[in-house]
Amino acid sequence: MEGMSGPHVIRGSVSLPEAELIWRFSRSSGPGGQHVNTSDSKVELSFDLARTEALPEVWKKRALERLAGRLVDGVVTVRSSEHRSQWRNREAAAVRLAALLAEATAPPPKPRKPTRIPRGINERRLREKKQRSETKRGRSAQNWN
Repeated sequence: MEGMSGPHVIRGSVSLPEAELIWRFSRSSGPGGQHVNTSDSKVELSFDLARTEALPEVWKKRALERLAGRLVDGVVTVRSSEHRSQWRNREAAAVRLAALLAEATAPPPKPRKPTRIPRGINERRLREKKQRSETKRGRSAQNWN
């Protein structure tokens, strides 16, 4: 595909390999007038995640686990039909696929370390609760006689 806006980077130096992308075009619903009935502007972009050699093995394993619900026989598919031109839909689909793979291959977040509440803060909270309780008790009906 000549002229496309460069390789779509997943993360770091890893990008979507053009040779492994499978493009399908079909008629799109939506705006476009009479033109929409004759042009194939809807784009489906498929990428065989299970068989690719472009991703490091760790990334591939991570992506296969995280995208398990979206995969059909190890292939992830992205659709785009929001633009009137096929060209812009191709760009949108490629960007969407790259973003999806970037998110799926990202390292897991570091586990949260539980922290202790400082004793002074806890004591202050209890002291303020007790004060509030005394204030409300002082407002009770028995003192109004």
